[in-house]
Amino acid sequence: MLANCHRSGLAYARSFDGNRIAYSDDGKGRPVFLLHGFINTGKNWRTAPLSPALRAAGCRVIIPDLRGNGNSTVPVTEPSFRNHAEVRDLIALADKLRLSEFDVVGYSRGAIVAAEWITRDRRIRLIVPGGMGIDFTDPEWARRRAFADAFAGKKVTDETRGAIAYATSIGIDLQSLALQQEFQPAPGQEELRVTSPVLVVRGREDEENGDPLALRALFSNGRMHYVTGDHNGAYRTEEFSDAVVRFLVRE
Repeated sequence: MLANCHRSGLAYARSFDGNRIAYSDDGKGRPVFLLHGFINTGKNWRTAPLSPALRAAGCRVIIPDLRGNGNSTVPVTEPSFRNHAEVRDLIALADKLRLSEFDVVGYSRGAIVAAEWITRDRRIRLIVPGGMGIDFTDPEWARRRAFADAFAGKKVTDETRGAIAYATSIGIDLQSLALQQEFQPAPGQEELRVTSPVLVVRGREDEENGDPLALRALFSNGRMHYVTGDHNGAYRTEEFSDAVVRFLVRE
């Protein structure tokens, strides 16, 4: 059960294991969760075009800081991330808010968490996994392993060096980030063959994380939409916002 208090415009909830989950909850209408990516926070969504566009379209927008990020608790021990703790936080938050049905938009790592969540919660009506291809469904995904090792201080590669420098510059705990990668969800392809409508959105210049068309093909009711931008920029575009709003409002 989650208990909550409010500070500085955010709500703070105590999750199943006592860790604090920060979130914002704005607007009225159909509930939509927005899940942020790696080395990001809910602020990334609150300053992107999608959040106000959803509210203008008559949606209630719920934006959490996933555990280990932003104003949420930053655990640095393995038990705090095992057994799909991040998804359990979100299920408990939806319970606390007494939501019987809702949609989920995730970008980058947030899309991975959203994909795992839909396999565990029948209340999810639609999902939008943005900025991802099919690679995250492999539990031995080499890119995930490389980032987990790098943030744990085991081996830094050319690909991971910039991410470590950025995380260090903004003061994020590297051990927590390592655990987020170590215990990142990897829902199997069979698990993801859900019947819910799914919109995969990808930047045309985004070459990270595998084939998005292969991811779209997993879903019996999957659609694909390309927008302008690379991996770090596509979700900030009006194109991305327009595509997501059309999908969520028209379905």
